[in-house]
Amino acid sequence: MTFNDIFKSSFLENVTSISVLDMVLAMVLAFAIGLFIFFVYKKTYQGVMYSSSFGVTLVALTMITTLVILAVTSNVVLSLGMVGALSIVRFRAAIKEPLDIAFLFWSIAVGIVLAAGMIPLAVFGSVIIGAILLIFVNKKSYLMPYIIVINCVDHEAEVEACNYIKKRVNRMVVKSKSAQKGNLELNLEVRLKEDNTDFVNDLADMKGVNNAVLVSYNGEYMG
Repeated sequence: MTFNDIFKSSFLENVTSISVLDMVLAMVLAFAIGLFIFFVYKKTYQGVMYSSSFGVTLVALTMITTLVILAVTSNVVLSLGMVGALSIVRFRAAIKEPLDIAFLFWSIAVGIVLAAGMIPLAVFGSVIIGAILLIFVNKKSYLMPYIIVINCVDHEAEVEACNYIKKRVNRMVVKSKSAQKGNLELNLEVRLKEDNTDFVNDLADMKGVNNAVLVSYNGEYMG
């Protein structure tokens, strides 16, 4: 008994194929849009350590997804085998930045849409998504949180420094305070009124203040 005997007539007749031109066009567009996603990722990255390998992964993922979906949509038998093969794959790579998930899903979605033949949707959709990310992610906000670390010699200097900071920020919250004889250290979370940090220089020159440090803060890391 042959394979053709098992799957009679209509089933095998419904197996379709995709032309070479369509395959080449889909893969070329997947590569081009993957590069665009890589570009947007590079321009919007705000993590601690930039990884170029993740950007290359976005390009590869777009092309691989396109390849897989082309195979699934062009051959019914292969699609059944592909479902079983992909069901045993486990991905355990740690995602350090929440925005990376959006880029991964973007790459996969573009691959699926391209392979489905909806080229205008893939192109214009990617342009719109990229523009939105470039605008909103790179938009600097004066209300972003900062941490001010100050060392004072006594309580009087602490009160004076805190009063000075309150006048120059929108909001101030004491995150931590450590006290030793002749030394007080304060960690203050603040929201700046404007994109100007010169007040930290004046703060460090105040009487009773040993030093003052300002760092950006996102709740997970400082830099």
